[in-house]
Amino acid sequence: MLRIEHLTKIFGEKVAVDNLNLHIKPGEIYGFIGHNGAGKTTTLRSVVGIQQFDSGEIYIDGISIKADPIACKQMLAYIPDNPDLYEFMTGIKYLNFIADIFEVSAAQRQARIRDYADRFELTADLASPIASYSHGMRQKLAIVSAWLHNPRLIVMDEPFVGLDPKASRHLKDMMREVCDSGGAIFFSTHVLEVAERLCDKVAVIKQGRLVRFGTVEEVKGDDSLEDAFLELEGQQ
Repeated sequence: MLRIEHLTKIFGEKVAVDNLNLHIKPGEIYGFIGHNGAGKTTTLRSVVGIQQFDSGEIYIDGISIKADPIACKQMLAYIPDNPDLYEFMTGIKYLNFIADIFEVSAAQRQARIRDYADRFELTADLASPIASYSHGMRQKLAIVSAWLHNPRLIVMDEPFVGLDPKASRHLKDMMREVCDSGGAIFFSTHVLEVAERLCDKVAVIKQGRLVRFGTVEEVKGDDSLEDAFLELEGQQ
């Protein structure tokens, strides 16, 4: 589904991502963890085609993001850590705008908007301008918009920030539904308890380098994922 090969990104004299290799298969929820500045966001932005990289390759379902970015973007959805939504639009206009971009039929978009907006208790607010939304409401709207075109790969940067416990549970259920239908999830998080319970596999990045990856059990061993992460962070 997603194959990252020798990804390297340099900003000036700083190597943000250093020869990173990772393979995410269909059906996997893959967590990406590391401290602030470790290279997580740079990697995610490279995967979705909004951050150019210096060397390496990224393939989505066998298609190079460099060679055919449009084909890749049609198969994926991306939720950044701070969704930048069009505040002058109402929620429903924004969702229809996204559905138009991905050529989602009227019947499909209506059914999906009804389903996902109801789950997040957002339906009553869709007629209101996004400028009036709280951070949590904007995060919910971004999630609904990401699911509209039934993407095969969903990439998210800290998706649980700003969500209440009920909304977090709905998002976890939706992530599993995507993978049960043959899709894949790649997301970063600082909430290691969530990663430990939810993920099939995790990868730990430190100073741009991948330091450990595999199943949750392989990465954490006999410790909690938090303890394993802190141990890795303490290693030089």
